[in-house]
Amino acid sequence: MTDFSTLGLSEKLMQGLAKANFTKPTPIQIEAIPHVMAGRDLMGLAQTGTGKTLAFGLPLLHRLLGVGHPPAPRTIRALILAPTRELVTQIATNLEVFTKGTPVKVVTITGGASIHRQTEKLARGADIMVATPGRLIDLLDRNAVTLEATGYLVLDEADQMLDMGFIHSLRKIARHLPLKRQTLLFSATMPKLIEELAHTYLREPVRVQVAPPGKPVEKIAQSVHFIPQGDKAKLLESYLLKHPGEQALVFGRTKHGSEKLMKLLVSWGFQAGSIHGNKSQNQRDRTLTEFRDGTLQVLVATDVAARGIDIPGVRHVYNYDMPNVPENYVHRIGRTARAGAAGSAVAFVAPAEMEELRAVEKVLKQPIPVIGGAAWAADIVAAAPKPGQKPRQGGRPKAQGAKAPAGAAKPQSRGQQPKAAHGGRPGRPAAAPGGGAAPRRSSSQGRQAGGAPRG
Repeated sequence: MTDFSTLGLSEKLMQGLAKANFTKPTPIQIEAIPHVMAGRDLMGLAQTGTGKTLAFGLPLLHRLLGVGHPPAPRTIRALILAPTRELVTQIATNLEVFTKGTPVKVVTITGGASIHRQTEKLARGADIMVATPGRLIDLLDRNAVTLEATGYLVLDEADQMLDMGFIHSLRKIARHLPLKRQTLLFSATMPKLIEELAHTYLREPVRVQVAPPGKPVEKIAQSVHFIPQGDKAKLLESYLLKHPGEQALVFGRTKHGSEKLMKLLVSWGFQAGSIHGNKSQNQRDRTLTEFRDGTLQVLVATDVAARGIDIPGVRHVYNYDMPNVPENYVHRIGRTARAGAAGSAVAFVAPAEMEELRAVEKVLKQPIPVIGGAAWAADIVAAAPKPGQKPRQGGRPKAQGAKAPAGAAKPQSRGQQPKAAHGGRPGRPAAAPGGGAAPRRSSSQGRQAGGAPRG
């Protein structure tokens, strides 16, 4: 079964697939679509970027195109829940390719947008609602929408929803849904909580798995560069300069640190933008549009974007800060090598992040090749404070994210040399990309430079 024509989809959908140049279904689509068409509950496991949206979207649209009459006021026929605003927008955009010229109506419901306008849209009902859990609960509490006639529930990126603490929201939403429904759960990883979630909300589900959970796309060239936290900004600059004209996605740990890093890159002459939780929905949408059309070369983001960006032009992912949740590493690097293209992912690892690196490699079940520096010695790792940790007494290293002391170096323009972060030559990273091992550093040398952005 290697052709969409063999999956039993309607002629309207087949025309849409041809117009969008979709010729052959992906493995997850081949495995999932027949079961969804047959009305079975399904748990789909596949790595990011493999076509999961159409795996549930096409059979869902096939059903809804055959209804023949509009939904009742304030009612929803199919509910798709996703963890982030970006992913909600991405799913709706993919579905709307096939709903143009049809009576099927798709609405998006997210925080950061006018709840009054959303209430007005829902007053006429909708065939498909794509929503984040929090805003949907707000609308349910206002009686702006009812889920009593919702016959389809899709949980997309369910593992990230649990990571973001949406389990209580899911339980609350489930109480509004009819027991007689079809439920589809899609995820890239399979922690124990997902098993429990599936057992609670799915009825005798078919399990479809096309790749080991958490396995990154094979075309991504992964590597690690060991570097002190304070030298990461200059190292990032050197990597970006090596690939002019190629788009890069940079992941930071915090909203403040990501914004600070973006502004530093702009001051150095890069076309850069940022998306994180402190940005309004309009700001995030505008920045993503500029990144998608190539106006921006670099996008700095927190994990809010790890599963909401589907831009084929992204060639490089830089983990400026290692993720706190190891599975998020898979989703971060999955933003490159989209649609069969190749890509690279480099992780910048400071002494305080060795534990996070080990956790990632445990998920991957293999070590990540080292491209620069050398693994930090145990005594340096032990002395390094964790992110957000208060400074220790007795002159030990400061916690990452702590306020810089008076007189510390501030970010310079690209034409100036910043003060040395560790007593070496001014403005020179500990090791150039692809270079040799960085020297062992004492705990005092491993401090962050006062002016370097911290993720």
